[in-house]
Amino acid sequence: MNILAFFKKNSFVLGLLLIFVVAEALVMWWNPLETSRRFGKDDFTKTLYHHGWSRSGAVFYGNSSVTGAYIEEKSAAKLVEMGLSYGKLTDLQQILQRGLYTVKDELVIGIDVHTLLDKMETDYRFPWNKPWYKPYVYAYRADFLDAGKELVRNLAFQGSLAYEPRWIDKELYHGYATEEAMIKSWARYEKDYNWMTLKDMQDNLDALQWILGYSREQGIPLRVVWMPFRQDHVKPPYAEAMKQEVNARLKAADVPVLDLMDRYAPKYFHDLVHLNREEGAPLFTKEVDEWLLSLRKPSKS
Repeated sequence: MNILAFFKKNSFVLGLLLIFVVAEALVMWWNPLETSRRFGKDDFTKTLYHHGWSRSGAVFYGNSSVTGAYIEEKSAAKLVEMGLSYGKLTDLQQILQRGLYTVKDELVIGIDVHTLLDKMETDYRFPWNKPWYKPYVYAYRADFLDAGKELVRNLAFQGSLAYEPRWIDKELYHGYATEEAMIKSWARYEKDYNWMTLKDMQDNLDALQWILGYSREQGIPLRVVWMPFRQDHVKPPYAEAMKQEVNARLKAADVPVLDLMDRYAPKYFHDLVHLNREEGAPLFTKEVDEWLLSLRKPSKS
């Protein structure tokens, strides 16, 4: 069978395939998960949005504990708050490797008891989480379904293409969670995470080693903050071994460390791992600022 006959025989299927490929390319170019407010956003995209879509700067990276604790607009250190809900060091490695953000001047990493857990769930909408082989609409089908239902509903009942812009801010932690809520959180940690060991952090430990090398090669000052954990509550069983392993690697790389894990009283917390916005976050921001600014001062010879 010659090529012309093959195309003629399979023209319908090939036509559908061509339409699919073109449609996929157009949707990827549009990238509505980033560009359209009809769709919810992951915390990395929210960071870009709130900084005028700038993709460079000095950064304070971490998970939601950083988002809750570091008040960027009140900080003298002037870091971009890049706390990502369920963010891990493997996510930071992807951001840097793919050139999604260029860190300049300083990289501060906040590590809490969950930042290194390989098996912790993460946000499927992070742009580095979509496998190359998954069609865009299929990968984000839940988001398209939600937007589609709203579109149909508004057309049917209002005759309008209007929509409710999705929430674009990150989650902050006001006041105090109830004791019942914290008991439920700890029960979830016990079930999902507290059984883990260093073996369940190997990908993130490898990512840490990569980040240490990257910051050294790029000449970016790297600092690490151990994020606060509520003083009056037992920590996950793996916490001490994790801390020792990470600190050993940081010491070998001569990375300055600020340990705030056991620093703050319960009144400064919203729950077990998030400082409250009213008292805890201002105190944390002030203390981190003082530490960072002291490191920036030229040493006296």
